[in-house]
Amino acid sequence: MVANQPPLNGYRAPDMTHWSGRIDAQEPRAALRWHQVVAPLDLQEPEPSIPRHRRAFCFLGYRYDEGVSRNLGRPGAAEGPAAIRQKMANLPVAFSSAVQLLDAGDITGAGGSVEEAQETLAAAVQKVAGLGLFPVILGGGHDLTFGHYLGIRRSLSEEARLGVVSFDAHFDLRAADAGASSGTSFWQIAREREEVGQPFDYLCLGIQPSANTVALFSRARELGVEHVTAEEMAGRGLDEVKAMLDRFHRRVDSVMVTVDADVVSSAFAPGVSAPQPLGLDPETVVRLLKHLLAQGGTVSLDVAEVSPRFDRDDKTARVAALVIHALVDTLTPEGEGILEG
Repeated sequence: MVANQPPLNGYRAPDMTHWSGRIDAQEPRAALRWHQVVAPLDLQEPEPSIPRHRRAFCFLGYRYDEGVSRNLGRPGAAEGPAAIRQKMANLPVAFSSAVQLLDAGDITGAGGSVEEAQETLAAAVQKVAGLGLFPVILGGGHDLTFGHYLGIRRSLSEEARLGVVSFDAHFDLRAADAGASSGTSFWQIAREREEVGQPFDYLCLGIQPSANTVALFSRARELGVEHVTAEEMAGRGLDEVKAMLDRFHRRVDSVMVTVDADVVSSAFAPGVSAPQPLGLDPETVVRLLKHLLAQGGTVSLDVAEVSPRFDRDDKTARVAALVIHALVDTLTPEGEGILEG
C-alpha cells in the first residue's frame, strides 16, 4: 500500500464477467481478443502481485454519476464502465505478451458524497500509478477527472509539472461552492494549483460556445486556459491543432488526458448527458490523441460521461473503446508487436 493512502471506501473488486466475447482460437496470440488476455487486479490487497511487463495498462471504473445529477444533467453514466468494458472485450490483441491488460474494478461511491468518491478514486489511481501501471479510468461522471488528477499528482514528485489535455465540449470550470459536480473538476484543479503556488496547465479541445456561458469563457481567460472550439478546429485543420499540442507538451513534464464523450458529435456519440450535434468527428479525436501520445510523457487517461441509458446500438461505448484502443496501440510501438511474441 502506498504510504499514507486512505482506505478504498466504496471500492468494488473486478467483475470479470464483463470480459467475454467471440473466441476465434485459443492460440496463436495473433488470433486472440482482449477478453482472453485481461487479468484481474484487486486493489484491496496490501501487496498485489504484478507480473513484470514492459508496459501494463490498468482499467479502473468510476461507477458513479451523482456529480451529473448535481450538475442538473441526465444521470446514466454510472453504467458507462461496464458498457465500455463490453466493447473493449472483442478488440484484437495486437501487442506481444510483454504488454499486460489489467482490470482493477470500480469506484462506486456507495454511501458517500461526490467529494468522497473523488478522494477514493484519487487513492485508487495513486496506487495503480505507484505499481508502475498506466491508469485508464472509465466513467462515469466527469467529476472523476479531479480524482484522477489528484491520484496522478500525488504519484509524481512535487516539482513535476503536470498538464491536463481535455477533449470536451465544456470547460467544467464552474465553482464548487455548493459542492463538487461533473462541471467543477477543472475549477477544483485550478484551486489546488493556486493553493500550492503552481501553474494551472489546462488545454481544452472541442469547446462548444453554445454550451458555455460568457462567464465561463471569462473565467477560462482569467485562469490562462488554452482552448480551441469545435468550429475553430474544423477551420484550422489538424496541423495547427497538433502544433498547439506540441507547444503545450513542451511546457510540462507529464500529461494526463481526459476525453468527455460529449465532445463527439451526437451522430457518433448519442449516449451522453449533453449531446452535441456539432461535435467533433471521433476520427479527429483519435488522430490528435495519437499525435500527443507519440510525443511521450502521457501518464494516464480517462474517458467520461458514457451513458448507456441514452445510447443507440452502443455507439458511444464503442467510440470510448476505440479511444482506448488507440491509446494501447500507440503506446505499444513497433518492436513490441504481436509478431514478436
